[in-house]
Amino acid sequence: MSERIQVRALLEQKNLLADDIVAVKVGGKVIDLHSFVEAEAKFELVRATDKDGLQVIRHSTAHVMADAVQRLFPGTKVTIGPSIEDGFYYDFDKPGGGFTEEDLGKIEKAMRDIVKSNTPFRREVVSRAAAIELFTKMGETYKVEIIKSIPEGEEISLYKHGTHEKSSNYDKDWVDVCEGPHVPRTSQLGAVKLTSVAGAYWRGDERNPMLQRVYGTAFATQEALDEHLKLVEEAKARDHRKLGKELDLFLFDPVSPAMPFFLPRGAFIYNTLVEYMRALYAVEGYDEVITPQVFDPKLFRASGHLGNYNENMYRLWTEDLLEDALAKNADGSEKTAIDMVKQLQDNSFGVKPMNCPSHCVIFGSRRRSYRELPWRMADFGRLHRYERGGVVHGLSRVRTFCQDDAHIFCTREQVPEEIERFLKMFYKAYKAFGFGKIDVRLALRPEKRIGSDADWDMSETALADGLTRAGLAFEHLEGEGAFYGPKIEFHVQDALKRSWQLATLQYDPNLPERFELDYVGDDGKAHRPVMLHRAIFGSLERFISVYIEHCGGNFPAWIAPMQAIVLTVSDKTEAYGRDVLAKLKAKGFRLEADFAGDKLGAKIRNARSARHPYMLILGPKDSEGGTVSVRSRDRGELGAMPLEQFVAMLTDESKMPR
Repeated sequence: MSERIQVRALLEQKNLLADDIVAVKVGGKVIDLHSFVEAEAKFELVRATDKDGLQVIRHSTAHVMADAVQRLFPGTKVTIGPSIEDGFYYDFDKPGGGFTEEDLGKIEKAMRDIVKSNTPFRREVVSRAAAIELFTKMGETYKVEIIKSIPEGEEISLYKHGTHEKSSNYDKDWVDVCEGPHVPRTSQLGAVKLTSVAGAYWRGDERNPMLQRVYGTAFATQEALDEHLKLVEEAKARDHRKLGKELDLFLFDPVSPAMPFFLPRGAFIYNTLVEYMRALYAVEGYDEVITPQVFDPKLFRASGHLGNYNENMYRLWTEDLLEDALAKNADGSEKTAIDMVKQLQDNSFGVKPMNCPSHCVIFGSRRRSYRELPWRMADFGRLHRYERGGVVHGLSRVRTFCQDDAHIFCTREQVPEEIERFLKMFYKAYKAFGFGKIDVRLALRPEKRIGSDADWDMSETALADGLTRAGLAFEHLEGEGAFYGPKIEFHVQDALKRSWQLATLQYDPNLPERFELDYVGDDGKAHRPVMLHRAIFGSLERFISVYIEHCGGNFPAWIAPMQAIVLTVSDKTEAYGRDVLAKLKAKGFRLEADFAGDKLGAKIRNARSARHPYMLILGPKDSEGGTVSVRSRDRGELGAMPLEQFVAMLTDESKMPR
């Protein structure tokens, strides 16, 4: 066995130690400089500005924040403090209520003092009994619960920082039970900002105590933090919920919680997305179907949803089912009440959360031939999934939605070509909507799943091979696949550099097996098809939310609900304005007008807030010369031009991308 050496010492030997090195990556796992590795181990340096380095910085900063909180508010108990996509948080059980904005300022100041102390983070492996004893003495009941939940045989490590580098005096060092990794010293955590406070139940369960969750973010440099905070402010201005109200696109009402009402302008965008996708389907050879909303539970038993997805499904039962359950459980005891609920669940109809089971019904409705494959079946049906109230968010997380959903039934030999066709279609669509940077991830088998390991091996290999053939770099997401098959996820970066998971492609050998689907091959024998689940926009609702924020509500002319607004300088040009409006509407353009007697400046300010691609400002000279004075939202003043010239320009911009 080769010699083991501490990472820090190894870097010193190789003359690689530097202030911006916060960790190393060995075998794909990020570890800190306190860890020990084989002397000949291959490693990658993790710098403070790297993606992995930022996660190390943010997790370390969460520890410093918890230290600051307990210094300022004695008696506060700590729970967990992970790094997240753009920062970190820590949950606290604070006596006397929550934190104020003033408290956040005090905590930030205390954090800066801890950072300036330049003390090291130190790792220590302890026994389960020692860890429980330590945190019990400290009164940290949540930490004791966490330690007890760590599986037997798994290493338990403590991280501490404080004033004494080699001290075991925990009264002077702040300590947490933590897997790590962490930065070498607190001085590497200079750019920090606490952002907000929210309530959070312990372990996400409303039956548990309500905790105070403090959010923050951290970067390697102040410049990077300042840029991030600027983007955060821009994100607030672009929030799709805010713009959806301002632009009259959609609304929500308590009569249908987390289920959107699309208003006429929002419905136009929604329908245009469907129209765009249908145009692609016509070229790519998809057949569209319409399927029911409600199904007998036997369908969802066959698909595996009742065993693997029941908590996310809406269930319906008829009066006769209820009467039957009451009759069979008439004594009113608690046990029979539970039995009654179970009976209703077992027999109640389900509102479909996905289209795939109903598409299996269509495929299996008659004998199919290999000559019919691949069959690409598309569906724009409404779907319903129960999402807990704490996770719903505007259009991006709703309880009813539509996917540009399709399922491809094909042979195994046809899978590579179908993956290639899908990828071309996907990148074409996202280019049309102005998205550039896209990260690809392969989500692998979850713990809760159906199908054999052999089928999962084959499915995961098929998707990985398809991405490799296409020359696409991708990363693996362990345990993140659907219960019926692995999936390719496409994470799209918007104009504010935020990443959104939208499109997916899933390889599924399981549903065809569960529904006993087959086709007659060229050998005259029955064969089992493969089923590819795919969506390009994903949920239309989620895509619309991302697209609104990506373009800031400044929709291009082809998808803008209103393409222009006609403004008159005075009452003298109203007749001409109405004539222009009528002529443009007759050509199919989408316009509105403001002929009110307000001052032109006020009209322009109001029109600008509506974000139409064009304003047509009509004065006496326009009326006399038959012109329109055009102001472009994106290009500024275009000056006066003949109406026919504007028509030609808007006609060209109104064409749907192909």
